[in-house]
Parts: sequence; structure tokens; C-alpha cells
Amino acid sequence: MTTAPGQTTAAIAARRRAAELMTGRVREVLTRMRRERARITFAAVSRRADVSRTFLYQNEGARRLVEEAAAEAAGQFTADQSARAAQLELSWRERALNAEDLAKSAGEEIRAQRRQIATLLGRVRDLEGNLPADAVQRLVSENTTLKVQLRQQTQDNRALEDRLKGARDNNRFLDKRITDLEVEILRFRQDEGER
Repeated sequence: MTTAPGQTTAAIAARRRAAELMTGRVREVLTRMRRERARITFAAVSRRADVSRTFLYQNEGARRLVEEAAAEAAGQFTADQSARAAQLELSWRERALNAEDLAKSAGEEIRAQRRQIATLLGRVRDLEGNLPADAVQRLVSENTTLKVQLRQQTQDNRALEDRLKGARDNNRFLDKRITDLEVEILRFRQDEGER
């Protein structure tokens, strides 16, 4: 059975139009997937554009569109991950710095309290012999109050140091987690590339 040259030309033109329509659908789907930040793979594009994977692999234009979009999406994903990791690291660093500042100011406050106590104890000893009995009792109670305040400041300082240590531990854990996730992403990309 032979076909007329006019029929062959019409069939070729029909195939070209069909390929152009399918390529147009692929273009539209890729645009939507970029907007949605969806993962771009040949299988996903094939499903959403309602074209066969064979068409995507064999049609030069469609294959190039998918490969370029996938590369662009991978770069965007990496940039997004880096931005998120940097933002997370900044927040943990800020918390750690805040905790350090609080620990320093608590330490300064404790040193100031100790100096004050030493000064007051010196005054008490100087005046102890010259004061009546009730004045000594008053000074002893003030001294007790100052010791309680010192104990409280010391406890606050320990709590701040514990918070700082916890923030540093969290920061180290998150740094390790980010590294693990980056390795996992690289492995995933390599697995995808092998397919």
C-alpha cells in the first residue's frame, strides 16, 4: 500500500502540530511548577502536561525545556536551603550572643555585690564596738539580706550560664543537622541524576 506524497506531507504537518501543542502544554506546566516551586522531573511534567515520557525524552525542544527548568529549580532549591540555613544560624547566634551578654552583666552585678558586701562588712567591723546592741542586730540583718541577694545573683548567673551552654549545644546540633541535610540533598540529586 503506497501513500500519496500529499498525504505524507499532511501527516508530517499533523505530527508537527501535535508536537507543538504538546510542547506548549509542557511549557505551561513548567511555568506553573516554577511558580508553585514544585519538584521538576520528567515523570512529574509528563503527568501534569498529559504527555508521554517518551515524547519528553525524544522531542529535543521538550527535553531541553524540562532539563533547563529542572536545573533552574535545583539551583533555586539550593539557594532557598542556604537562605533558610543562614537565617536559622543567625537566630541561634543572636540567642547565644544575648545569653552571653546576660551572663556577662550578671557576672558584673555579682562582682559589684561582692564589693558592696566587703565594704559594708568593713564598716560594720569599724562601727561594731561603738554602736548599741540593737544597731548591731540591724546591721547583721542587713548583712543577711545582702547575702541572700548574693546567693540569688549567683543562682541567676548559673541559670544564665546553663542557658548559654544550651544555646551553644543547640547551635552545634543545628549546624550538624544542616550539614546532614545538605549531604542528603546531594545524595538525592545524585540518585535523581542516575535515573
